Amino acid sequence: MLTNDVVARLVRAANQTDKIGAIEVRRLLDHAVSKITELRQAANIVPIKGRDALIYIQTVAAGADRVPAEEWHHGLLHAAEMLRDLHIVVESGTRIQIVPHKER
Repeated sequence: MLTNDVVARLVRAANQTDKIGAIEVRRLLDHAVSKITELRQAANIVPIKGRDALIYIQTVAAGADRVPAEEWHHGLLHAAEMLRDLHIVVESGTRIQIVPHKER
C-alpha cells in the first residue's frame, strides 16, 4: 500500500473513532509503525534511544482495547504526521544528519 494511502486511512480513522473498534485501531497503527520504520531506514534515520516518537504509537496500539478513543485519535494522527513527513524526506532526497548533543 502506498504511503499516501496509509496516511489517508489513518486520518480518516482518526476522524471516525466512534465508528471503528480497537482491533482496527491496532491493525492501522501496527501497519503505520512498520511503514515508519521502513521510511526511517530509507532516510538513514536512527531514533534516539528512549526518545523515539514511535513509543507513543506502539503504546496506543498495544493498549487499544484499554485506552479511550481520544488516545486512538491522537495516536492515529501522530502516525499519519510521521508518515507524511518521512515520505516527503525520502521522496525529496533530503539528507538528515543527527548530531548527538553533548551534555555539559
